[in-house]
Amino acid sequence: MLIDSDVLIWYLKGNKNAQNAINNNIPFKVSVINYMEIMQGMKNKKELKAFQKYLKKWLVSIMQINENISTRAMFLVEDYFLSHSLELGDAIIASTALENQEIVLTGNEKHYKFIPNIQIQKFTP
Repeated sequence: MLIDSDVLIWYLKGNKNAQNAINNNIPFKVSVINYMEIMQGMKNKKELKAFQKYLKKWLVSIMQINENISTRAMFLVEDYFLSHSLELGDAIIASTALENQEIVLTGNEKHYKFIPNIQIQKFTP
């Protein structure tokens, strides 16, 4: 299971559905893009340290970008940017999930649903 940034953000805001979703999927994975998106939303080092403690507690694997993932993301952007406004981060997250045969848990189903062969589990806050 690859958990998208929105679910992690809901968890950090105290959302019960996000807490249940995360607790029911330990251990899970996140893309390095998800990790960086969360970091960019932090207000200070204290919040960052707390998030990093959660990652350890959840036994999270951070999935890195490799040549196959970047090539696949490039083709996804080529195919879906003009028609579906696919953004770079979402293309890399989708490519990471596809390359590693992971299901994406996301509340932003619209970011991914048009991508062939991607497996999505919808999250509702």
